[in-house]
Amino acid sequence: MAQTILSLLFISLMMLGFSGPVESSSGARMYLEAQCRTSIYRELCVETLLPYVTKNALGPQQLARVSLAVCLTKARQTKEYVDMVAKRFNKSDQAIEECLHQINNGVNQITLSVKEFQQIGKDGEENFVLHEGNVQSWVSAGLTDVDMCIDGLLGDGIGGREKTIIKAKLLNVKQLASNSLSLFNRFASRHRASHIVKNP
Repeated sequence: MAQTILSLLFISLMMLGFSGPVESSSGARMYLEAQCRTSIYRELCVETLLPYVTKNALGPQQLARVSLAVCLTKARQTKEYVDMVAKRFNKSDQAIEECLHQINNGVNQITLSVKEFQQIGKDGEENFVLHEGNVQSWVSAGLTDVDMCIDGLLGDGIGGREKTIIKAKLLNVKQLASNSLSLFNRFASRHRASHIVKNP
């Protein structure tokens, strides 16, 4: 399902059109380094988006949408892994149950943000601020859910290897969500500034 979302998103970006050609992979990296400069996890931001811009340069809106879709994919994969580990260890302790609940909430929040993002531009400029606020709120809520899971999970019943993998997966989702929010804020800021110029 998550992979399907990424595929559909990429097709939609193809239909919307790209910002222009990128001369080489080094050119693509330089372009992304500029686009990701406000992100906390800049190298991850570049590496996440590089496969999508090797041949064509996506604009700020498309970059933010791709980043958010990748984040949703990773969040769903992490939820599936934690659920599998919990079943394997036959655990029903509070820490694991709460973490699963938080991850599920996080996935729901990021899913809502992806759907909300897709509505931008479809129902008029007057609704942009509403969509902007919803995306920001839901991604931020997803970040909070992941943080709570990282802080509260992992009692003594789960083996060390599983703990390490879960922590790494959760941290990756957190970093992807943070980068997605940064890219979205950058797009939103540029969009609002452009709209003000066009409509003083």
